[in-house]
Amino acid sequence: MADAGNSTRHRVVIVGGGFGGMLCAQGLKTAQADVTLIDRRNFHLFQPLLYQVATGGLSPANIAAPLRSVLKYQANTRVLLGDVTDIDVAGKAVVLSDGSRVPFDSLVLATGSTHHYFGKDAEWGPIAPGLKTVEDATEIRRKILAAFEKAEKEPDASVRGRLLTFVVIGGGPTGVEMAGAISELSRETLKRDFRAIHPGAARVVLVEGQTRVLPTFHEKLSAKAGKALGEMGVEVWFDCHVTEVTPDHVTVTPDKGAEPKRIDTETVIWAAGVKASPLGKILAERLGAGVVADKGGRVPVGPDCTVAGHPEIFVIGDLASQVGAGGKPQPGVAPVAMQQGRYVAEAIKRRVKGLAPQAAFRYWDKGSLATIGRSRAVMESGRIRLWGYPAWLGWLFIHIMYLARFENRVLVLFQWFWNYVTRNRAARLITGEKSERLRKQQSD
Repeated sequence: MADAGNSTRHRVVIVGGGFGGMLCAQGLKTAQADVTLIDRRNFHLFQPLLYQVATGGLSPANIAAPLRSVLKYQANTRVLLGDVTDIDVAGKAVVLSDGSRVPFDSLVLATGSTHHYFGKDAEWGPIAPGLKTVEDATEIRRKILAAFEKAEKEPDASVRGRLLTFVVIGGGPTGVEMAGAISELSRETLKRDFRAIHPGAARVVLVEGQTRVLPTFHEKLSAKAGKALGEMGVEVWFDCHVTEVTPDHVTVTPDKGAEPKRIDTETVIWAAGVKASPLGKILAERLGAGVVADKGGRVPVGPDCTVAGHPEIFVIGDLASQVGAGGKPQPGVAPVAMQQGRYVAEAIKRRVKGLAPQAAFRYWDKGSLATIGRSRAVMESGRIRLWGYPAWLGWLFIHIMYLARFENRVLVLFQWFWNYVTRNRAARLITGEKSERLRKQQSD
């Protein structure tokens, strides 16, 4: 392959190897262009299954694929490991953290989102990890499993109760899946593993600010999900928000004026909100007053996924704020990013060939899925609404098919089959103790 940095062909730079970025790169396989994909990590991560890593059901390698491996047969594409820290709009180049520059003729920004603690990032972030990276998942896994280990040797009943209380903040798909998985872990997987404690007595609390879980689903499916959580022993607190997070408790304040309630816990998991990656605000600043990122850091784009006045810059996925059908913003879900990635790849190919632009981007909503636990899930696609075992089978099939590599699909399918038969979670490893000790030493 020719050096993409020195080529006279059309130069495409894609920042971010998530769903949108990877699908865009794959869509440019036959393009008469040199493509450079830049990411801080050397792998594509299937984020919807991170909660399975966080609860010991899968190993990180099961849901990740090296970007170079995924794109190795694309002769016009190279992968760079790097962190984009600035964008030279006038000079048409992205700037990496080491000071190097990568020039572009077309730029695709697909850096996704990160956790949003609504102004409490510094205070709550270290205590209540979210679920966006492999490190997040393994840290949550460490905290959950370590809590049971500490409880096993704790003589004080009140302290044991605090250790065996798990609070999940946010009742969307991630929060529901996380709460259900912790419940199954404690009540099924670990029930014979300890002698001094009864893991099934663990308390799992899901805090949701609205009147139902899975608020984007039909009310009937939300009710089914809420009922399933209750049957699994999960306490669901509606119409309330967390107002304090500390290392040994959270404070939950009801929305209707009732007294705040304290939950003693050492394990808090954040699933209540996300915001765009910092690159969105950086781009908006470089573009000037004509483009302003919204409160969540997302960059407004037009129907063709480009920034106003800059047809060479595309922004997709969670980093983009785009008005969809009915004047509503596109939802921040993986299918939107994937479809936008394919759309932008086609737009760039047409541009290189000198063809007329394609029609405006239209998101095809194929439906929504969420799993609550073993044989429990909800699925919605148009007027079709399923719950229970049929929805769970659909959830399994769709998630396996969207994994990046055939190898990952085989591994996950086998692991899930074994977990289903044995009710075991084989990846129950406590890792990261060295990092935890270093953090404590630094704080001391």
